[in-house]
This record gives sequence, structure tokens and C-alpha cells, in this order.
Amino acid sequence: MSNTSIPGFPDAPRAPEGAPNILLVLTDDVGFGATSPFGGPVPMPHFARVAEAGVRLNRFHTTAMCSPTRASILTGRNHHRVGFGGISEVAYGAPGYNSVIPRSAATLGQVLSMNGYDTAWIGKNHNTPVWETTSMGPFDRWPNGYGFDYFYGFVGGAVNNFAPALIENRNFVEPPEQEDYILDRDLIDHGIDWLNRQHALNPHKPFLLYVAPGTAHSPHQAPPDWLEKFRGAFDGGWDAMREEIFERQKAMGVIPASAELTPRPAQIPSWKSRSDKEKALYCRMMEAHAAMLAHWDHQFGRLLDRLAESGQLDNTLIVYIQGDNGASGEGGLLGTMNDMSQFNVDRATLADEVGRIDDMYARIDDIGGPSSFGNYPVGWAWAMNTPFQWVKQVASHFGGTRNGLAVSWPRGLKARGEIRDRLHHVIDIAPTIYDLVGIEPPETYEGVPQMSFDGVSMATTLRDREAPQAHRTQYFELAGHRAMVMDGWMGSTTPKSLPWEASSDIPPEEWDWELYELDSDFSQARNLAEAEPERLAAIRTAFDAACEANNVHPIHVGYFYGLLQPKPNPLRGRTDFTYYPSGRRMPGTEFPDTKNRSWRMDAVCQLKGDDSGIIITQGGWVGGWSFYMKDGFLKGTYRVSDDAGYETRIASARTVPAGLHTLSMVFDFAGETLGGAADLSLEVDGETVAEGHIPVSIGKLMPGSEGVSIGFERGTSVAHETQRPAIFTGRIQRLDLSLGDGISAADAAKAAARGA
Repeated sequence: MSNTSIPGFPDAPRAPEGAPNILLVLTDDVGFGATSPFGGPVPMPHFARVAEAGVRLNRFHTTAMCSPTRASILTGRNHHRVGFGGISEVAYGAPGYNSVIPRSAATLGQVLSMNGYDTAWIGKNHNTPVWETTSMGPFDRWPNGYGFDYFYGFVGGAVNNFAPALIENRNFVEPPEQEDYILDRDLIDHGIDWLNRQHALNPHKPFLLYVAPGTAHSPHQAPPDWLEKFRGAFDGGWDAMREEIFERQKAMGVIPASAELTPRPAQIPSWKSRSDKEKALYCRMMEAHAAMLAHWDHQFGRLLDRLAESGQLDNTLIVYIQGDNGASGEGGLLGTMNDMSQFNVDRATLADEVGRIDDMYARIDDIGGPSSFGNYPVGWAWAMNTPFQWVKQVASHFGGTRNGLAVSWPRGLKARGEIRDRLHHVIDIAPTIYDLVGIEPPETYEGVPQMSFDGVSMATTLRDREAPQAHRTQYFELAGHRAMVMDGWMGSTTPKSLPWEASSDIPPEEWDWELYELDSDFSQARNLAEAEPERLAAIRTAFDAACEANNVHPIHVGYFYGLLQPKPNPLRGRTDFTYYPSGRRMPGTEFPDTKNRSWRMDAVCQLKGDDSGIIITQGGWVGGWSFYMKDGFLKGTYRVSDDAGYETRIASARTVPAGLHTLSMVFDFAGETLGGAADLSLEVDGETVAEGHIPVSIGKLMPGSEGVSIGFERGTSVAHETQRPAIFTGRIQRLDLSLGDGISAADAAKAAARGA
């Protein structure tokens, strides 16, 4: 028997010879007509650098929503097929809507890692099931688990750009201490740092860097000097701006000469019908959106410059998708200073009872800054989607699904500054990357057989402007909005449930259908349903077949159907919890659901006398509650919205002396509907010291991006008189939370599904 062995170590995977680096960029809520390379009013010279170095696609489509688009990009499969029929927050227990990417759909990060790539993800992650976003994981559906060696960014749909809750790999971290901190600069700082480390340690290996900023999703926020750049730029209003964009698009060749400018829907008001006060307010909101997007482009330019300086740009394949869906109409007809209000406060009530326009106008100088969490009116979203109909969430029309795409690879693609007019979809991104890199996706991954791809490679489209149409059919569905593209024609449902309205009670089978011939009708301007009933019937039959093949059923009208549907939760079934100070901000998912039920918080504290600071706080100034002390007085603030009339503040009449005390905050829910009334009280050692009434409570969504802080304030302040870090001067031994009665989870889910 021989005891000899051959010295050596297992070989590391190697990428194909000459394989390019990959820079995949995805912005958020950016309309087709918003940016300068696609005829828009927002100058984006660095996005233009990519377009001029390669090609632009003017018939590229997304899914009309955030998480679904991102799931399709990561996997190359249709969004329902990988569990993302909606965003992760509205997941429910159906295969197409459970927010769980199956192991049979390996991601870009996983496939490229096994083929010799270093991988990193910077920015937004909206593809982890909400019940798994705690500090205890599980982590296999976090970016690291999806095959990305490094992650720096945030989880969820939106974040305050001045005070974000961040994650580095698997750890919750706070932003750097910078007086002028803003998220997009921080993201690019970390992206450049990762590139520098990768280039220094592994110059022989290609990289995949996936950069997904939250820009330009609400809140629209930007540095003050960038806000100033756009003062007065949009004074002409959305109707005139749409016409200006349309003319530029034609002059640039971004849209064909035959394209028609679709008319403004009756549901969206004309600019001239707005008052002078409204016009001033709405212009400032659009300026904030433009400033945010332009500032992002400036930061992205730093990344391009670093690649050029290091000699890597020539062999970097850049795939830049400008928007994960169309521009957002979720700001409603009036716009908003607090985009979270839509979940918990009826907009009609706001407009009728508290003079919403006057209230927002009084705070006009806050727009775009740290004290706003705003979104512009739907009129601007419609303009930014020129020349198409409708907006984000409306998957039946191009205003929701068509986004600008620029692709460059100086060493591998010859085209410079050209436009391609072949139809493609986000499911084509992964197959295209695999094709251009020269790798074969695995038939099995970690022992799991892989499902087939739904997308096709765009390589022939990128290389040849006369290439035949490769992607010939595609279904679309989101919250009841449906469409089917088939051989140059498109059947589309007429929208019956709009993003700024309560969910429609018209069942999906009763929605009307429209028909468009896409080769001659670029913008879906001419409805041919009456002239071509047999063709429309065939398309609808094909759509039904696509639904069966892709887990689309059951189709529910209303985007937030699954918001309060029961989900897996490690806290479910428990009513008593104990927390301790830890020095870190907890994500909201680590804290029990306190909506629509009674609860009691008891804090055992050693006081010094004249104490100040946060005992515990959840949420932020956009909505939440705070239990704190100020100069020895015990205080509580509960805020549903920053709109007038939606804040309750109570305080003890006398200071709490030094010593060991049990300080309590008691929320006594008295409502019978979501967001019903409640009574709020404070106790010291069991004695009530303050009482107040909450006419409307947080019923549907606690602002999760702010998290929960114990003994300090990390996010924005619920109470105006506390400012971060608001460190508690006493000592908290423990906090005991007890949940009481309220609306059952099943009843809450039913009410949410009805739009109640």
C-alpha cells in the first residue's frame, strides 16, 4: 500500500479567457422620458457616456414594479415563476407571490461566482423575504446567499437618504459620521473601495459589480447645491414638459418619426387647472426628483472614472437599466411630503379636512431635504414616461413597463452611439450576460436541477441593428393589470385600479381589453380592439396559457392585497417579549407587530434625576412612536403622519426622581377597523402620570426603514424635541413588551384586501 500523494490544492474556478468585467446598474422609479439620453429634462452625462460608447434600446421592458423586476434580472426567469408577483412586503402564500426565489433558479451572482468571478452588490436589495430580514437571518436569501461576495446597502423599498439603516454583508451598520452625509455618495464610496481591493488582490479575475441605488424612488432627496441647480426648470408644468420631451425624442431618434404622443388621461389634471400655490409646490417637488437623479449620475461618474483610471473600462460590459419600472404615480394627484402617509391616512380625508395643500406649501422649503419624505404628483410621473400611457404599477401599458437601457463593452461590441428597436425584457439580462461572457449556465446548482430560462440573449440585437426579433412573446401582470405581446401585437387591459386610488372592486375578469399593433404604433396610441376582435381573442388565450405556465394565478386586483396577509414570522404566537439595550438599531422585523391591537411597554430604568433621551422608539418622523424623557419629564409621542392633526403628545406633569423605576407606555386600542382610535398613557411605577387620545392609529404599515432603537435614536426623530443620537442619560436594565387584544390577523388581512 503506497503512502505517497500528489501535492497540490483544488483548482479555483476560472472565467473564460478574456471574459469581461460586468457592471450592472439599475436605478429606481425612473421614467423612459426622464433622462437626457432618452430626450428627458434631467441631464445625465455619465449615463450618456455609456450610451455613446455602445447602444441604447428603446423597446426594453420591465415588470412595472420593483421586486419583480429585480427578481427577473437576477434569475432570467419571469417574476411570478420565481415567487415575485409583487414586492416582498405584499407576499402571501401562493407560489407566484411568496417572495421566495426557488433554488432551481440560480442567480447571476451564484452562476458567475462558480465561473471565476468576484461579485459585489451595492445599494438596494428588495428580494429577501421580509420575515428573513432580521439580524439572525436565515441568510441564504440575502445578497451574500445569492452569490455576492460583498454587499453594502439597504433592504426594502425606500430609505431616508440622509439617515439610512444600512447593512454590510450580514451586519446592520450605521452610516459614516459625516455632516453632509447622503446615501448615493456613500454607496459609490464603497463601490470604489471594493473595486480597488478586487483589482489589487485579484487583477487576474473579472468582476460582477451590481449597483442598485434607491434613486429616484421616493423620498426625493438631494444635497442643497443640487436642488439649487434646478430652481425654475419645471415652471412650464407637466403638459408642456411632455411635449418638449416628445419633440427632443424624435429629434434624437430615440423614438420613431411615426410615434404619437398619447393624450393625458382624464384622471390626471391639466397643469393650467392648478392654482398658483399648487404650481409652486409641484415645481419644487419635480426639482427635487431631478436633483436626486442628476446627483446620482454625478456619483456614478466617479465609478466610471475609477474604472478608466485603473485601465479596466475597456473590458467592462456595462448594462445600465434606467429604472426598474416607469415613473411613480404613487404621490397621488397632489403629491406628498410624506410618501408613507398613503398607507395609513386616507388621502381624501387629508385634502378635505386639514388643508393639505396649505400645509405642504407652508413647508415648501423642506422639499428635497432631511425633513421631507416626498413624491411628486402623478402629473409629473406621466410626463416622465413620455410618450407612453400611464405610470408605475400599470403593467398593461408602456408607461409602467418601458425603460431606457444602455449597453457598452468597448472591447467586445463595435457599435457606438446607436439605437436598437428590438423588443426585449428584463428576463433577457442574465442570458445576455452568460452569452457574452461565454459560459453555459449549469443544469444543476448545488444538486438542484435548474428551471429553464424565460429570457433570450440580446447579443445579436446589440451587435446588429438589423438582427431579427428574438423575443417575440411576453406576458405582463401586476395587481390585475395585464398584457400580452405576441408577434408584434399587444393586448392590454384598460386600467381599473390606479396607484393613487383605493383598490377597485371590479373583478379582473370584467376589465376591458385594448389592442395595439406595435410595429406601426410605438407608443400604444391607437386601440384596435373593435377592429380586430379575433386577434385580441387569440392574444387573450395566449395570455391565459402564460398565466398557467408562470404561476400567475390567483390574480388579485389591488397592489397591496398581500400586505397584511399572514406570513412566516419567528415572533408569531408570542405575546410577551423582553429587550435589552444593545447599541445597535434593530430592523422593524425584529420587533412584534403593534398595529391594530393593544400593547404595553415596561422599562426598568435607573435614573439620575433630570434625565433625558430615548427609552425606545419605533419608526421616525414619517410615522411611528417614541417613549422618552426630557429634563426629567416622562414623555410619549405617537405619530401616524407628519400631516396636521395626526400626532398625539403626552407628558408627565412632574419630573421623575432619581432611583430605580418602572416607566411604562400603554397603548389601549379601541378601534374596530384598521388604524382605529386608541388611548395612550404613561405610568411611573404603576401610577398613571399622563393620558391622551389617538383618533387615528397606524393601521397598515409601520415605517420599517427606520427600525427600532433602544437608549438612543439612530433614524429620524418621531418627536420634534428629540434629535439623534438622543442618548438616554439613565440606565435601561430591560424592556418588557406585552401584546393585548385587537383585530385578528385574518380580519386585518381581509380589511387590507378590501382597501379598508
